[in-house]
Amino acid sequence: MTRKAVALISGGLDSLLAARLIQQQGIQVEGINFFTGFCVEGHTHAIRNHDRKRVKRNNALWVAEQLGIKLHIIDIVDEYKNVVINPRHGYGANLNPCLDCKIFMVRKAHEWLRENDFDFIITGEVIGQRPKSQRKRCMPVISQESGAEDLLLRPLCAQNLPATLPENEGWVDRAGLRDFGGRSRKPQMALAREFGFEDYAQPAGGCCFLTDKTYSVKLQDLWDNRGSREYELDDIMLLKVGRHIRPSKDFKLIIAREEGETNFLSGYRHQFQTIKTVSHGGPIALIEGVTLDAEQLELACAITARFSQGRDADSVELRFSDPEQASRSIHVKPLAANQIERDWIIA
Repeated sequence: MTRKAVALISGGLDSLLAARLIQQQGIQVEGINFFTGFCVEGHTHAIRNHDRKRVKRNNALWVAEQLGIKLHIIDIVDEYKNVVINPRHGYGANLNPCLDCKIFMVRKAHEWLRENDFDFIITGEVIGQRPKSQRKRCMPVISQESGAEDLLLRPLCAQNLPATLPENEGWVDRAGLRDFGGRSRKPQMALAREFGFEDYAQPAGGCCFLTDKTYSVKLQDLWDNRGSREYELDDIMLLKVGRHIRPSKDFKLIIAREEGETNFLSGYRHQFQTIKTVSHGGPIALIEGVTLDAEQLELACAITARFSQGRDADSVELRFSDPEQASRSIHVKPLAANQIERDWIIA
């Protein structure tokens, strides 16, 4: 009887190697990738001209292709909100609820396992790799609180942990697993060469925006000024793009930094009030918040003009557009750099 394992596939090197180790033992492997909305892959790299030279691919799909396995991409945006808003185990260095996140995803994988008649779960976790969720004392917490218990196997560090059910039952040969530990990537890179993997995602603090300090500052600002920690998918996406400036608690400007971001933000022009320079080349800006009075609108236009090619002009013409009203032209003198208060700039 061929045993079946479901692998959590993030798109990184660890999950690629963990799945390959289990495949080598004759186990049928399928992958799960959970879409939270906070994923780095496929968003800013595709939007920004700055990242034009980077390969545009979904790394989870690419990993599945390298392994020759089926990948199930599951949207958990709404379910995941409670993990972000109310993490039982708290946040990491930023707004990353890494331990709660891992517990949640393993729990979802365990549910999927039972519904689809699979035998056990594998992850690419390595003891000591991540400071919040991959400490040795966290490993049993994840197994227990997810409900997976000893059906959760971590092939890359299994020899540093108690044997799981798949090992005890002889479905998996423990001797063929690894004892990786710590933050060094050298053992993984050596194993990748052994398997013939040369092109893989380079680790850079994880694949989630919540680990990023700049992003977390913008998310906290959103929560603080709304008076609520709720969010929608559009909020998540817009926090990834543009220069965010809040001249007042009442409103925030999201100003494109380049052509790719201008094109992306233009897609929201039917949902937000927008400002666009007319007399000079320049960005589009979304206005998020209350309807602006005349003074606030003039300030918003003067800030936007500052980031246009007319920043040194005596007057810049801009077009203010409201989805519910006719657009109109506004002429302003751009603010000087020293007129933009430091505390207005979120990131």
